[in-house]
Amino acid sequence: MTSTVLITGANRGIGRSLASGFLAAGFTVVATYRQSADREALAIEGFTPVMCDVSSSDSINAAFDEAEAAVGPIGAVVANAGITRDGLLMRMSDDDMDAVINTNLVGSIKVARRAVTSMVKQRYGRIIFISSVVGLMGNPGQVNYAASKAGLVGAARSLAREVGSRGITVNVIAPGFVMTEMTAELSPDKQGEFLSQVPLKRFADPAEIAGAAVFLASEGAGYITGQIIGVDGGLGLGH
Repeated sequence: MTSTVLITGANRGIGRSLASGFLAAGFTVVATYRQSADREALAIEGFTPVMCDVSSSDSINAAFDEAEAAVGPIGAVVANAGITRDGLLMRMSDDDMDAVINTNLVGSIKVARRAVTSMVKQRYGRIIFISSVVGLMGNPGQVNYAASKAGLVGAARSLAREVGSRGITVNVIAPGFVMTEMTAELSPDKQGEFLSQVPLKRFADPAEIAGAAVFLASEGAGYITGQIIGVDGGLGLGH
């Protein structure tokens, strides 16, 4: 029943690794993107590309309609799309605050709302929010981002109580520092500063985030709901 998954923000970074991980596990993967230039590359890799702007309810609804017409019922949804606009709160503009909250938190909730509309009828589904260890620990210069990611925990746990009786699970993955193109560009000193905080003394491979998501979407995770799965090398211990 979970053979089809829709992943938002799947065109790059962690989202692309999520899409690759699900594809390797045998899923039919609907990969959403925002820039038309990404469509061909996603299709070549074996994904079903669908344009989606998670800040727009109309775009989300259209994306799900297109996906369901192309591949049938969506068994799992990974709400991954997100942005950062960092800065000290006293200097943060309304635009930077609103954009991050509306994309990361409100956008993910809207994606989940559209997903459960179909899943309730199926009496089955898996919803996975991609949060961050920053949402649990906090981080200076990221008040907007931390708030958006922390909000996903409350949203997931509330939704889990709403739809659990329909066979739908809702969980959260909270990655720590992940080796992406952005991380690789950090100076050795800055990388060392980050790694000093991680008990395992290494960055996560994006594939490790994907592995956790594939598990939560599997039949074996059918009795796990409303939980936060930290994939952070121990960085968030105690949070």
